[in-house]
Amino acid sequence: MNPTLDPSTLSPLGKPTEYRSDYAPELLYPIPRQLKRAELGIAAGTQPFVGADIWNAYELSWLNPRGKPVVAVGSFRIPADSPNLIESKSFKLYLNSFNQTVFADLAAVVTTLQRDLSAAAGAPVTAKIEDLRGRPQNVIEYPQGIALDELDIDCTDYQPMPELLSTVDAPETAKTEETLYSHLLKSNCLVTGQPDWAMVIIRYRGRPIDHAGLLRYLVSFRNHNEFHEQCVERIFCDLSRRCAPEALSVYARYTRRGGLDINPFRSSGEFALPGNAREIRQ
Repeated sequence: MNPTLDPSTLSPLGKPTEYRSDYAPELLYPIPRQLKRAELGIAAGTQPFVGADIWNAYELSWLNPRGKPVVAVGSFRIPADSPNLIESKSFKLYLNSFNQTVFADLAAVVTTLQRDLSAAAGAPVTAKIEDLRGRPQNVIEYPQGIALDELDIDCTDYQPMPELLSTVDAPETAKTEETLYSHLLKSNCLVTGQPDWAMVIIRYRGRPIDHAGLLRYLVSFRNHNEFHEQCVERIFCDLSRRCAPEALSVYARYTRRGGLDINPFRSSGEFALPGNAREIRQ
């Protein structure tokens, strides 16, 4: 992609930033999803998946009408069919702009967040905000499936290698349905090159996928520069093309940065959006 045409290069990422604590929705920086989808051979409006990006915010605060701070946690769901993703540093800067802003109540905060985020994404975004005085709880869970990381394999490729993906030799009628997961997914920020760490969960139905090849493929993202959402879509498309499952979902739980974590989910439609349980490193 020509970097002069890539709006991610104009985002706040990797640049000195003046932090604002007064309400500033203009800080949100949308990036068209189609730019990277075109690299995957996906024409506009023909994406082969549904899903959402689940964001969690751990540093959220504002002032009540008497000037007393309120602290909260939040979760947001941005639909995968929205025209834009929201650049993560701009999301953080936007949330910081609430710090010295007075809101009448929690409902006013939710209304404001949903309005601004929906405008940036170009589609309805839902927000769930929980005041810490209500003692909200988080759940840490491991997937119910097969852990690929126990496989004893050699790894030599550290840029995405879809050629590593294949189905195992089996009768044409052989089909399976299984959930596979790995903690070994690492990619790098498209702009800054900083490492992004994740657990990825793959659920599919169809001809059996070779587990060793799949794990080598996931490891091959280790030196790859791409945003979280784009990595998950690349994994989904590569699996679809190389292994042709009847049903497929890819879900990545990325560790937080700047008080935010991003968890993209893409599905062919047969597998529902999972709950928002945390990965151990989040």
